[in-house]
Amino acid sequence: MVRRPVAWVVAVVLFTEALGIAAVNWFLGVVVDRQDMSLAGLDPNVMSVSSKVGGLVFGAYFALCGLVALLVAVRDRAPAGFGRILLISAAVVHALLGAFAWGLVGWTAFLFMVVVLGLIVLLLMTYDAHGAAGEPADAAPDGGSGDGSPAAGSPAGGSPVTPPPAPTTP
Repeated sequence: MVRRPVAWVVAVVLFTEALGIAAVNWFLGVVVDRQDMSLAGLDPNVMSVSSKVGGLVFGAYFALCGLVALLVAVRDRAPAGFGRILLISAAVVHALLGAFAWGLVGWTAFLFMVVVLGLIVLLLMTYDAHGAAGEPADAAPDGGSGDGSPAAGSPAGGSPVTPPPAPTTP
């Protein structure tokens, strides 16, 4: 199956991205602090600290999303609740970052963001098509439809009813 390897790749990519975002913002904070730069009269120290804190918060967000993907890979179960919301929000963030990257950085950054977006969506969709036990939701072992209701033509017990044989006339 492709589900677990995709979950592992998403986890590794999100952890790497978390470290990269935190490192870049920390570096920008150090540059602003050492150059004593100011933007529209803002205090350089405030700009430096806010860049470092923003990088750490954003890095922690991606690390948390990576942890959710890692748990999905280890457990081989679909993300549920808060974890699913985190992965969906990470997909939205990558879509927005990709749109901004196209105009500000170039098509290579856009391509990276779209690939990560695609991986997160693939992770969500492959686990969405399967039940919690890893089997397709539409194939229940008792012949039912997978949602707990018995199959058409079967009694409440779930075993199919066979019609009596047709009468033969001599």
